[in-house]
Amino acid sequence: MGSQYESGKPGLYRSRDGVVFGVCKGVAEYFDVSVTGVRLAVILLAILTGFWGGVIAYVVAALLLKPAPMIPFESDSDAEFYNAYASSRTMALQRLKRTFDNLDRRIQRMETIVTARDYDWERRLREGN
Repeated sequence: MGSQYESGKPGLYRSRDGVVFGVCKGVAEYFDVSVTGVRLAVILLAILTGFWGGVIAYVVAALLLKPAPMIPFESDSDAEFYNAYASSRTMALQRLKRTFDNLDRRIQRMETIVTARDYDWERRLREGN
């Protein structure tokens, strides 16, 4: 079963180059429909709900939708990181810190092995010649 990134269809995001918050353009890109049609539907919704209902729904959508990524994702892990970062920067930073702490522990373990007294550098150097 392929992921949404393999199929080329990204998630639902606010467009970065939309007119007002990019909600309509983001929805139009996600559903592959005309931006003008979505904008007309939003205006019609605002008129039918007494203006404020539609405006409030639009603002809530703008607050809930994450902005579209600057560059396309190359993998699911890229998308996962972006979504974690866009949702919670603290969680994303904690994830990065855990990753680098893990790498640091691995490097320290390698350094300990290589610099240990019983690591026979002399014999290994002689065997190489």
